Amino acid sequence: MAENRPFHNPFAALAGLPGVPAPVAPAPASVPPAQASAPAAEPRIARAVVRLERSGRGGKEVTVIEQLTLNAKERESWLKALKAGLGCGGVIEGDALVLQGDHRKRLPPLLTARGVKRVTVS
Repeated sequence: MAENRPFHNPFAALAGLPGVPAPVAPAPASVPPAQASAPAAEPRIARAVVRLERSGRGGKEVTVIEQLTLNAKERESWLKALKAGLGCGGVIEGDALVLQGDHRKRLPPLLTARGVKRVTVS
């Protein structure tokens, strides 16, 4: 008689053999009480300027995000998150984030969700 399981586990028969350790559930991660009670405050960015650029890029369109006051590590994490959210490629050029394609309409909601107070699209 078949069990009501979604699939057959070929290793289920090994659980009763001598020398095979029983599965152990992972212990829950302990969080210090000071960190658990206080939520991390997300720093708010004052503004961001979003513009479309074609010059010097062989006619290809890129969306440039400027005037973000982020350090190098934060810029990398923001670029990674924006690339994943928009499904495009991108790179950091100086202090600006450059995304492949025209994303002027899709970027403002993503930037405000990340804490930017004012997004200027030009």
